[in-house]
Amino acid sequence: MNMLFSNYYQTAAVVLFCIGFSTMLLHKNLLKKIIGMDMMDAGVFLFLAAQGYIKDRVAPIVVDGVQSVEAYINPVPAGLVLTGIVVSVSVTALMLALTVRLYYRYHTLNLDEMIALAGKEEV
Repeated sequence: MNMLFSNYYQTAAVVLFCIGFSTMLLHKNLLKKIIGMDMMDAGVFLFLAAQGYIKDRVAPIVVDGVQSVEAYINPVPAGLVLTGIVVSVSVTALMLALTVRLYYRYHTLNLDEMIALAGKEEV
């Protein structure tokens, strides 16, 4: 139990991911599914950022001639998080645009109703 509270960033990331995952599974509203996916993304980004942080170390910018590897954090997780955020925003924008188009066509955001209406159109 002590490890759970000492790694509170990782714990918060897992909880955030699980809330987003359950939101995507349990809700039929497309906007709520998009919000759930964004929460999952935020959980993954928080986890990666927490894994890349090392206490008492600084960003890898050489200052005062210190070139020891032990003085700096690893910049790769931060780069992955930034890249992931850009991709996440693009995917969210695309999903929202498609949701608007679906709403104009079916006049609902409920996924079950959309499937039923799409089935009636094919006949």
